[in-house]
Amino acid sequence: MRQSVKIEMRTTIDDNGQMEYNTICQLGTLQRRENIHVLLFEEVSEENAVIKNLITIQPEKVNIKRTGNVMMNQQFVERQITENVLRHPYGTIHMETYTNAISYEDTDQENGQLTIDYTVKLNGQEARKHLLELNYKKEDIA
Repeated sequence: MRQSVKIEMRTTIDDNGQMEYNTICQLGTLQRRENIHVLLFEEVSEENAVIKNLITIQPEKVNIKRTGNVMMNQQFVERQITENVLRHPYGTIHMETYTNAISYEDTDQENGQLTIDYTVKLNGQEARKHLLELNYKKEDIA
């Protein structure tokens, strides 16, 4: 089943008390297949390049794949370390992610909320705390 949804994704980064906030609001699609939910949406970077986002939500893990001007395939598995490479126009960054907690609710088939609490080390530097909060709701296309 595929449906149009309005997506709001907020990311908070705590770098030793130095806070950074980022919010993306886009229309996208949600596909449900048994225990797998897939969100697809596009965003436009500061360089006006299109970045495609594919978020796969499963009972035990979440995967965020980005393609375009920025490319990465980041996996989140509770209480585990995962690694990936972030590629963007200014170079390549090695990412080491530790996922503290994942919470996902898709209660009424029209709204959903995904929260991921994790830390990231970029190129071996000190870990920074991250909180990803993603909400979606069914969008009626007239």
